[in-house]
Formats: sequence, structure tokens, C-alpha cells
Amino acid sequence: MAETHQVQVRRIYDDPVNSDGTRILVDRIWPRGISKDKAELDDWLKELAPSSDLRKWYSHDPDKFEEFSRRYQEELKDDDHAEALKSLKDYAKKGKLTLLTASKRDDISDATVLKKVLDKK
Repeated sequence: MAETHQVQVRRIYDDPVNSDGTRILVDRIWPRGISKDKAELDDWLKELAPSSDLRKWYSHDPDKFEEFSRRYQEELKDDDHAEALKSLKDYAKKGKLTLLTASKRDDISDATVLKKVLDKK
């Protein structure tokens, strides 16, 4: 039987809902204007975030998303990201998982790339 897990991407600025399951912030920088209480996080895996160089190059330009996604997936293979990615996969095995980002457009965020990586497994 194949392992199934549900992974969704949401903005941290949206109110938490019961169907979120485990809530993980995957941004390197804490989101502006959000208190730790309001965030209702289960974990903050900032080690999973793209490198500063990649993040600055990308700058959430929709035209660069495909290349950003490719480069970020390469970064996820390095030692710095490997342990955090393993933690994320462990959370995904336990049930519903919500990846949180402060990006204005969560559809072109690092969280979306992480969802794609988790969905491949």
C-alpha cells in the first residue's frame, strides 16, 4: 500500500483552521506582524528555506519560478537542508501537513516547491 499524506500550502497570515493538521513555517525569517501565539505553529523549519542568495535572486518573480524551483530542489539535497527535509517528511507521514509561508503569493513560494517534493514520494 502506498503511503499517502496530505500536504497543503497556506499563508501564515490566514487564520488557522482545524483542518490544517500539523502547521510548519518554512520561511527563514519570522513573518512581520505575527505573534508566536497567533501563528499556532507545531514547528519552524527555517533550515529548509532557500539560501539567501537564491531568495534574493528569485525575488518572487513569477517568470523565474520554474528556475527557482529547480535550483531550490538542488539546494534541498545539500547537508544543510537534508536534516530539516527529513523532519518535514516525518511530519508528512503522520498525517495532514500545512506548510506556511509569508509570501504574498503562496503558489510561487518555497512552500509550494516543498509540497511538490513531498508529493513525489
